[in-house]
Amino acid sequence: MTTTPEVFAERLSSIRTTLADQGEAVRTMADRAFESVYARDADAARAVIHMDDSVDEADLAIERAAVDLLAEATRDGAALSHKQLRGVLTCVKVNNEMERIADSASSVAESVVGLKDRTTPLPKTTRVMTNSVLGIIGDTVGCFRTLDAGKAKVVLASEGAVLSFASLILRDAEERVADGRMSVDLAFDLHEITSQAVLMADHCTNIAEQVIFEATGAVVRHREGAWVELPQPGRDGADGA
Repeated sequence: MTTTPEVFAERLSSIRTTLADQGEAVRTMADRAFESVYARDADAARAVIHMDDSVDEADLAIERAAVDLLAEATRDGAALSHKQLRGVLTCVKVNNEMERIADSASSVAESVVGLKDRTTPLPKTTRVMTNSVLGIIGDTVGCFRTLDAGKAKVVLASEGAVLSFASLILRDAEERVADGRMSVDLAFDLHEITSQAVLMADHCTNIAEQVIFEATGAVVRHREGAWVELPQPGRDGADGA
């Protein structure tokens, strides 16, 4: 079949749907990883680590589909719009970010497997933070699936809360280590879990940037503590040819 712009659009839509479904699987993986932390359940954590294999396989399949689509469109001389090209490039980049979120979930699970202290309670803020991260991942998948630049901006605005929670958690851990309520080993494990949660949120903001770029043609960057949208002069917007 010749890869016309219409065929390209259909195949790109299929890749996007597959990738959004991958995002839902990654969110489930992160959810189970965090739950294994609170349950101190090494077996559940090992199951999460095993889930990473499926994510890696899907990652390769999605990347292959995107590359094949571009190669066939080039071969057939399809007159693609900037918007269509942005679409496939967005999918490739988002696919990579989703795989990295899964890597972070796997790292959280690995921390649980190695936990020596399975009785000392974690700071209550930890669950608040991880719930926030799960919400951000869900919003990220949603804005990508529907190409919603407005929801993508909500994702960008949410990262600050996660960073604030992480700072509170680590300060609390330092105080607990100082007065003997938490072991140094558990504090290190908590630091790793918190750091991976922050990384997940960071990957989500990268995806949100790509959604805004595809939807509007604008580049969004974090400058001096704020998200700044930089339009691209001479480029078409979301409806450009």
